[in-house]
Amino acid sequence: MGKKTAVVLFGGQSSEHIVSCMSVVNVINHINREKYDIVLIGITEEGRWIKAETLEDIKNGTWKNGLVSAVISPDATMGGVILMVGEKTEIIKVDVVFPVLHGLFGEDGTVQGLFELAGIPYVGCGVLASAISMDKLYTKIVADDLGVNQAAYVPVMRHDLNDMEAVVKRVEEKFSYPVFVKPSNAGSSKGVSRAGDGQELMEALVEAANHDRKILVEEMIVGREIECAVFGGGNVPVEASGVGEILAAAEFYDFDAKYYNSDSRTVVDPVLPEGATERVREAAKAIFQAVDGYGLARVDFFVKEDGSVVFNEINTMPGFTAISMYPMLWEAAGVNKDELVDRLMEHAMNRYRI
Repeated sequence: MGKKTAVVLFGGQSSEHIVSCMSVVNVINHINREKYDIVLIGITEEGRWIKAETLEDIKNGTWKNGLVSAVISPDATMGGVILMVGEKTEIIKVDVVFPVLHGLFGEDGTVQGLFELAGIPYVGCGVLASAISMDKLYTKIVADDLGVNQAAYVPVMRHDLNDMEAVVKRVEEKFSYPVFVKPSNAGSSKGVSRAGDGQELMEALVEAANHDRKILVEEMIVGREIECAVFGGGNVPVEASGVGEILAAAEFYDFDAKYYNSDSRTVVDPVLPEGATERVREAAKAIFQAVDGYGLARVDFFVKEDGSVVFNEINTMPGFTAISMYPMLWEAAGVNKDELVDRLMEHAMNRYRI
């Protein structure tokens, strides 16, 4: 049997563009070249789709100067990528897409809808699961229905900020400080702030509104930051890895602490209060299934001193950087990165056979 053609998408228009470019290098290094011919397509922050030629081009950013435009056609009878150089076009048939895209326009169901239109199998969650999981407000609504314990919250819309005083009053009637302010649709802690008083709350709301029109103000949960990786869905039983702990170098695990502060650490298989690890694993699987997850996700929690578990969020295309928890957790469970990437791609190609 001949090789399959795999498109690997990276970059994107979200605030997590740089994280995607870091993740994709790891993914590409672990794709089985005996099974797959790889077509690299980068999406610039402005939204231009460009064929990248080499891994080095991605590492040094020169792929953005590429001359070959490359777009996935939504025409299901075409089933492939259109390459364009000036007046010249070429169509490459595609067997599977690995969208190593984080955040808006990549992890939110939009690009997944394109793959569905094209009829091309793809790694990861479908349109519904991607959209719900990207939107923290609607994830909370789903988790509420499961009865999973999670942080209390006040939803705020961007237009509400026209009467900032009323918003602050609404938050202060429900919570004491400090509180956390998050854009509903953003990842890698972009736009997330900790507010210790009314002035900081107003500043945090304005910052969050720069990232999304929907905002969450949450009570502060005092607990350890614990993450769990899941794999499966469809006709494959959902598996949960062990758990990992984030030891943030900053006041909380913000974007810089995640990717640029070498003092931030991750610990695999930390010692937790009795029964907490299993409660995290079971809750992770339940949340993944509740959003109709497929392929992969990383589910994040807080574990309090008394061992109680509080759901934080779910990420349907978790990072694959050198310090990312998702591949680390599976490696600790005996699944190395080569096998993990291969399983994800095989699972992707079975999504329309269910």
